[in-house]
Amino acid sequence: MDIFSAIILGIIEGLTEFLPVSSTGHMILGAHLLGLSHEGNDTLKCFEVAIQLGSILAVAAMFFKRLIAEPSLIAKLIIGFVPTGLIGLLLYKHIKELFSPSVVAYALIIGGVVFIAVELLMRRKNPEKISFEAGSHDEIATISYKQAFIIGLAQCLAMIPGTSRSGSTIVAGLLCGLSRTGAAAFSFLLALPTMFAATFYDVFKNRELFISNADNIYLFLLGAAVAFVVALFVLRAFLSFISKFSYISFGVYRIIIGAVFLLFVL
Repeated sequence: MDIFSAIILGIIEGLTEFLPVSSTGHMILGAHLLGLSHEGNDTLKCFEVAIQLGSILAVAAMFFKRLIAEPSLIAKLIIGFVPTGLIGLLLYKHIKELFSPSVVAYALIIGGVVFIAVELLMRRKNPEKISFEAGSHDEIATISYKQAFIIGLAQCLAMIPGTSRSGSTIVAGLLCGLSRTGAAAFSFLLALPTMFAATFYDVFKNRELFISNADNIYLFLLGAAVAFVVALFVLRAFLSFISKFSYISFGVYRIIIGAVFLLFVL
């Protein structure tokens, strides 16, 4: 790991964490292209955990006023987090065993097909609701506790590397009747308890690795700072994009990047 790698991977994290394209898959591919191997690379493993904090803080900064003003929204996020928290805690070791390029590649492709299929289904079934509307903030307030729990259940699928946490929650949101922007905005918010819990649990479980890599703290902070700035820009740009265009382009992109994995990484 060096400063250049930290900046590039920080940019990749910020760009992909909240898009339905799998940040895990892109981090693995990015590290591979930079000549970095995850095998025995404790610094890289710690770095990838640490820079997630930058992305999380970007969501917190963007929705801070809304979270403070709406206690019921926080309750819905907690309900949405419960399934992922329980399953993640119980299956932590098994989840880590799934982290391989082949799993990521196939999950990207399958997820891409699902995105295209759901988008076409929703467009045919309820064209008015799925239309390019930008009222996500008002729509978030109307999300029921049942919808929040269902979206939280779907988030569990993201434990399979390459599936994408935002991808699984956005698809669930669409199937629950939310608009494109509403599904995306709630997905961003649900990332707060989920990613905070996952990041701090990873730090706790790997605390000895972090202690032994204390000399590289400047790389962790640099990567997190880059991820924060990039993610803050991406969050706003993504909501603007979705208010005008569909998710089909992301489905196509997932299929292409999955094919890239199969051809160049495997």
